[in-house]
Amino acid sequence: MLDQGNETQNSSTGELLKQLTSQVSLLVRKEIELARTELSEKAKDAGTGAGIIGGAGVVGLLALGAFTACLILLLSKAMEAWVAALIVTVIYAAIAGAMALIGRERVKEGMPPAPEQTVETVKEDVQWAKTQATSARR
Repeated sequence: MLDQGNETQNSSTGELLKQLTSQVSLLVRKEIELARTELSEKAKDAGTGAGIIGGAGVVGLLALGAFTACLILLLSKAMEAWVAALIVTVIYAAIAGAMALIGRERVKEGMPPAPEQTVETVKEDVQWAKTQATSARR
């Protein structure tokens, strides 16, 4: 962090505590800023995944209305109409399942929504502050 060399050795305890308080305050503000940035990025990833899942539903419904009728009519020329309808249903289910899996993976990329990097740096900062406080008492 901030190393002030010989100035620290010649400072009184009160001055050192004042510097420590100032540095901790600055550090807390920076950690909050980092947490906001990290949470924003995670929310963006989760939002993208949710959008893809929603898109899978819309595509499934649109295709169900137009393309289903076409395929069933085409297949019904070679087999019973109910078998043709079943084949089309299985194909759509496979496509929707694949899209849902892709969307779920995108949502997982944004999870957990906790700012992991910030948590780690706060732990390091606490350890640093303890070290500085111990050094100031000597």
